[in-house]
Parts: sequence; C-alpha cells; structure tokens
Amino acid sequence: MDWQSSADTTPASPVTEADARMLLGRPPATGAWRDGDPVGDRRFAALGTFVTENSAELPGARLAYESWGELSPARDNAVLILHALTGDSHVRGEAGPGHPNAGWWSDIVGPGAAIDTDRLFVVAPNMLGGCQGSTGPATIAADGYEWATRFPYLTVRDQVRAQAHLADLLGIERWAAVIGGSMGGMHALEWAVGLPDRVERAAIIAAPPLTTADQIALNSVQLEAIAVDPRFQHGQYYDSADGDGPHRGLALARRMALLNYRSPTELNQRFQRSWQSGVSPLGRGGRFAVVSYLDFHGNRFTRRFDANSYVTLVEAMNSHDVGRDRGGVEEALSRVTARTLVLGIDSDRLFPVDGQHRIARSIPHTIGGDEATVITSDFGHDGFLIETPVVAAHLRELLEA
Repeated sequence: MDWQSSADTTPASPVTEADARMLLGRPPATGAWRDGDPVGDRRFAALGTFVTENSAELPGARLAYESWGELSPARDNAVLILHALTGDSHVRGEAGPGHPNAGWWSDIVGPGAAIDTDRLFVVAPNMLGGCQGSTGPATIAADGYEWATRFPYLTVRDQVRAQAHLADLLGIERWAAVIGGSMGGMHALEWAVGLPDRVERAAIIAAPPLTTADQIALNSVQLEAIAVDPRFQHGQYYDSADGDGPHRGLALARRMALLNYRSPTELNQRFQRSWQSGVSPLGRGGRFAVVSYLDFHGNRFTRRFDANSYVTLVEAMNSHDVGRDRGGVEEALSRVTARTLVLGIDSDRLFPVDGQHRIARSIPHTIGGDEATVITSDFGHDGFLIETPVVAAHLRELLEA
C-alpha cells in the first residue's frame, strides 16, 4: 500500500499540490533507505550471519525496527506488528526526516488506542529483504557493491526466523500478541504455527493460508513488468551512468498491484467515468481520472521503494504455504495454541475471505468459532488500513481477552 503498506490508504482524497510538487523531477535510481540517510525513529538489530532455508548465507544481516511503550519487568506485555508487502516499521508517528510518510496504523497504535502503548511494548520491524533499513538487495555487501540480484531467495519462514532472532535480542521469549495484515498476516500465521510456544495471541488479518496459483500468476506479471524495463539492467541499476532506475517497470508493477488492493465497487463509485481534462473521452488526448490515480500512485511508489527489493519480497510471498512439510494446511493449523483473531474483508479480491474461513475452521482457539470474522467494506483488501474503527474494535477484543 502506498502509505507504507500496499496501496493508497486515503479513502477518496484528490492529488494535492504538495503531492504534485513531490513528483516533480526524476526519481532516484532506488527509493530505498540507505546508510547515511536520516535515521528517524529506526533502531537496528544485528543478526550476524543469517542462513536461509536454501542454505544461502547473508553475512552481517540486520533488521530495522521501531518500538513504542515500555517492556514490563516480567517481559510479558510485548506485541509484534508485521507490515504488508511494501510497508515498513513506521507504524505510527509523523512524517519527517527518514520517514517520508506518516505512520500507516496511527489510529490503532498509540496511547489509549486499541494497541495501547501506555500498557504494551510494541515492536514493528521492517522485514528481511525490505528496503527501509533492514538488509535487502539495496544494502551494500562486503565487497562494497549492492547485493542487487545476488541477494538470496527468501521465504516467509526465513523472514519469521529473522523476526524471532530480533525477539531474542530484545529479551522477549513470548509475545503477548503477534499481529499482521496482508503479507504481515502470513508472517503472523507462520509465527503461530511454527513457534506456538512464543505466541499468546495472534491476529491474522486479510491473509491466506497459502499463496494460490491465481495469486502467483498475478504476481508474475508484476515481476515481468520490472524485468522488461530496459533500465532494470538485470538488477544492476544502482550505479547507472545517468542515475536512472527502472521507474516505469516498478510503477507499472505497482499499478497492477493496486487494482488488487481496491474493489470494483470503490473504484466505480469514486471515479465513475470522470475525465481528467476537458478533452472529450470520445477522442484521444487527456485521460480518465482512474488512470490518473493509478499513474500518480505508481510514480509516487518509485520514490520510496527499490525494484530488486520488490522482486525479493514478492517471491517470498509466493513461497507462503503454512502446510508445507507439515502434513497440509489443516494439520499445520491444528498446532496453533494462541487465541486467534482471523479477520477478512468481504470485498477483498486479493486474498478472498474463503482463505480466512479455511484458517479459522482449523485453528482450535479462534475468536468467533469456526468462521473468520468478516468486516464489510467497499475498499477491498486495503480495508484493514482504512476501516480502522472496526479493525480496532476487534483487536481490542483480542487483546483484552
């Protein structure tokens, strides 16, 4: 979402003058956060040499993270929040140096909020392979060059093991709750299945039990859009002679993804057939408002993300199958001991609610019984970022149980 998650989270606001000014000029070759940039509220945890499921080594790995609240003396009040595909650690807080956007869940996390930082210690890492402070393809390797396409293939399970290492470094043996939406929901589910003794409560929000063939197919065309951009240069674009990167390919991938993050109802109601200029839609020239919307958010995305990181994270998302080597989905889910909220969105066309129902039916301690909790929203997949009052109410129920 474009507010540090996976698509625009403002319900229906037009492009502002400030937004337009931000897009003036050519984007950098990569929108990744780099060492030497303003740190902002980030902290860094050194993981040492990280070994992937495929036995690839990542020396000197680190996770960037942010935290709020205080860890109790008993270390029993820690909550882990896991972000979506293109998100980062800036869950709450103002925009400013190091953080181009305000926090993506500021209405849900904070003093007195559903995830109450007056009584909880909240940790939000940027996932391994990301581009906002954690080790990823845009990170400089030991030889002085970016990892680029040399960066190892990661799975969701690799990323969760990195998060578990972070927990160890923070002295947290068991999370009071692990909460994630979209790809972060995949991570939360993997925590609950793979590390059940370390999770007291879990919230799986708008996430599936596995990435389906349909979803992998949709992802494949996004990756191809990046690969065919001549400026991608097989991933070696960081030191291009003109300082230009694969902006068109990355923006196109983002536009494709955005169509899955929003619902037909929302797009039709919001834009209808409105035209961006005075030129008649019966002739060439000008464009439909919905096309302008997609173009704006695609271009904006290139200024805060890295193309190689996008490829790495989408491939990791494709790896998601909670039942792999565990006897299948249902057998794996039966291992969950955490009290669990499984939350779906009725208009979600990226991860439809049948996936959430399948999860809820197989987990022993699900709020709501054998069916997922489904919220009604016109916003599609992005509803978990936009419908914050109803999401907050369900999270309060989980955390206060």
